[in-house]
Amino acid sequence: MMVSGEITYPTQDPDRAYDLLVDRAYREEVCRATGALTHDVSIETYDDGGASVTVSRVLPASASDAVKRLVGETVKVVQTEEWHAPGDSGTRNADLVIEIMGQPATMKGSIELRSSGTSVVQAITGDLKVSVPFFGKKIEPEIADAILAAIAVEQRVATYRLSR
Repeated sequence: MMVSGEITYPTQDPDRAYDLLVDRAYREEVCRATGALTHDVSIETYDDGGASVTVSRVLPASASDAVKRLVGETVKVVQTEEWHAPGDSGTRNADLVIEIMGQPATMKGSIELRSSGTSVVQAITGDLKVSVPFFGKKIEPEIADAILAAIAVEQRVATYRLSR
C-alpha cells in the first residue's frame, strides 16, 4: 500500500528545516508529542552533509482489537532515515525505512526536502507491507493512518519550533 504525506516548514531555508531533522532535541520532542512511552534517538552526521537518523519509540497500540491481538498493547517502531548530501539547489533526499519490530510490517520509501515558494516541504512516500496472509491487506490501512497521524504531529511540532 502506497503511503504519502507532507510536512511544510515555515521557512524558505532548506538548511534550517534540515537542521531540525538532525537535531536530537527536536526528534525527542516529536517522540513525546506522538505519545511515545519510551524513545531513543540516534543521529550521526557525515562530512559530506548527509546523516543517519534512527528514531526508536514504543507506542500504545491504538488500533482495532483484531490488530491488538496481533501486535499486543504496545508497538515498537523504528524509523531509519539515511540522508544524502544536499543537491546544488539545496534539495535533500533520504532513504526511509519504518519497521514495527517483532511484526511483519515495514514501510520502505523516500523523503525529499525541497524549497516550495515561501516554505520548505518534506515529501514522504513509501510502500507499506504487512506480510500476513489474508489479514495483512486489512491491517495496512490502520498502520498507514498511524503513520499519517505521526506526520501531522510532527507538522505541529515543526511549526511551533520554527515560529519561535
